[in-house]
Amino acid sequence: MKVTLPRGLRPRLVVAFLLVAALSALITAALTFRQARGTILDRTQNSAVRDLRLQVSSLAPNLPADPTDDDLRLFARQLDRAAGSRGWHTAVSRDGGPLVGTAGGVSAALRDATARNHSTAFYERVAHGDGPRLLIAMPVNYTDHGKGAARPSGLVVYADLSLDGERADISALIAAAWAGAVPALAFAVVPALFAARRVLRPARQLRSAAERITSGALDTRLDVVGKDELAALTVTFNTMAATLERDDAELRRMEANARRFAADVSHELRTPLAAMAAVTDALDQDARSSKLPVDTAEAVLLISDETRKLVGLVEDLVEISRFDAGAAMPHLDDVSLHTVIRKTLQLRGWREPEEVVTELPDDDLRIRIDARRIDVVLANLIGNALRHGAAPVTTRATSTQHSLVIEVTDRGPGIPDAVLPHVFDRFYKADTARTRSAGSGLGLAIARENVRLHRGTLTAANLPGGGAVFTITLPYAAPEEDW
Repeated sequence: MKVTLPRGLRPRLVVAFLLVAALSALITAALTFRQARGTILDRTQNSAVRDLRLQVSSLAPNLPADPTDDDLRLFARQLDRAAGSRGWHTAVSRDGGPLVGTAGGVSAALRDATARNHSTAFYERVAHGDGPRLLIAMPVNYTDHGKGAARPSGLVVYADLSLDGERADISALIAAAWAGAVPALAFAVVPALFAARRVLRPARQLRSAAERITSGALDTRLDVVGKDELAALTVTFNTMAATLERDDAELRRMEANARRFAADVSHELRTPLAAMAAVTDALDQDARSSKLPVDTAEAVLLISDETRKLVGLVEDLVEISRFDAGAAMPHLDDVSLHTVIRKTLQLRGWREPEEVVTELPDDDLRIRIDARRIDVVLANLIGNALRHGAAPVTTRATSTQHSLVIEVTDRGPGIPDAVLPHVFDRFYKADTARTRSAGSGLGLAIARENVRLHRGTLTAANLPGGGAVFTITLPYAAPEEDW
């Protein structure tokens, strides 16, 4: 069975609090039990030794100087009758001989101890099948009257008494300890929950504030209460939030300025570039008709080519500025999917099936789109596939009840993994050594924005067998429907 640990901080704090309380109660109970158990047993054995010594001192003088086994047996019976509530059983041994009496279970170690020392009483606690028992060994000494000295008699009295009463007291002590520990743990839940709530309240406030900042409310601040570590964390959070708000405002201002600058420059360049393009087109015709010297013709063609690139870059910048300003609006129309795709290929001069292979549904779908913008998207994706991948490029269209999916797949090496997350970034170049390229670096960004205008998505991925695939997903609407 797998045990699942609590994941939240609150249950962890409560569990930790209860574990500490349980450990404290257990240690306290164990120490108390150990001390009480030792006190009970020591008191019992000391009292039993004292009572046995009194009885031995009272009855031993009645023994003859050279007692027989019958005398020793009588002496043992007298001690047994004098046991009272102790209920001991005694036996007597003379000079290490056999035991005479009713006591049993006397160990050899106990007898050896009395053989080595005739002036001290010995005892040991043993466990028998019928319960714990206390064994006492007490040498009997004669006192010479008038000399005050004691001499060994050679007799040793052994007493065997039960400790069942003491065991019952110890068991009651254990039960009382458990009876006190369980309610203590139950009551410990209340302060544990209170402490967890007090500790976690600032943490919950910090989490809520962080969520508000994540949602864009950068002006979120928390009140600082107290002077502990959580208060210091709150101060740090407020400082972080203030820094984020200031940096965000600065970045937004810089971004707005940059977009405004790009838009202004692009619009200002369109007029002179239009005049330059008209002049270069005329010169381009002269250069190609051999009316100009070779060197001049090459320079004119170079200028004409670069002018067209500059015109394309400015047009792309103007288009991006429209998207940023929210001024780009789709002009929807009911068109044929087959017509849109084939017109895109014809306008660019792409041949089928040498350069592009189309896989279209047998039924000519009628879709409601901005045909010009979708044409820009397809032209960009197919052109990139031919330029960076390998021909033929496959353009596949499928439809479901709710969406239209167009895939543009090439047979090239695919997009490097490090480049894939950035293919739609503006001006991103996979190869930093390529300072100039045929495109503006805005084509895929413009394509994605055009797809977004149609409430669709444009994604890029690599095929398992090689090659890149760009997927356009457009929500399908019947011709009579509009957005």
